Amino acid sequence: MTIAASAGGRFERVQRIRFAHCDPAGIVFYPQYFVLAQYHIEDWFTDGLGIDYADLVGRRRVGLPTVSLQTEFTAVSRMGDAVTLSLAVERLGGSSLTLALDVRGADGPRVKLRKVIVCTRLDTHRAQAWPDDVRAAIETFRGGDGAAIRNPGA
Repeated sequence: MTIAASAGGRFERVQRIRFAHCDPAGIVFYPQYFVLAQYHIEDWFTDGLGIDYADLVGRRRVGLPTVSLQTEFTAVSRMGDAVTLSLAVERLGGSSLTLALDVRGADGPRVKLRKVIVCTRLDTHRAQAWPDDVRAAIETFRGGDGAAIRNPGA
């Protein structure tokens, strides 16, 4: 897998479409795109922002539930395809975050998603402000110069 973290506002990785992603027609079963998007967000936190996602949710008890999800499917993906998942921050609010995600194949766009997550306390399931380190990391990610850092061994 190749991961490219862009300080200028995009986080990308290449993902091979696997047998487990596909339905009997041999194409990605649409809910699998939501799973791939969630994995990509977790990788972005850990690899792109430097905030360990498992630690954030587990030890720190910060919840990141999805409160809105818009999706547009534009082309099919088949087992064996290499697709690029990409993430950009559209909006950072006091306790919310709007992300634009897309999945592209060699032939162009496959899926576009717009996802809003809210920062919550897992003990109360109520919204809370972003922890200072998380907010700072997201702001840094959004405000960089756009130079991609590639890590082919990740």
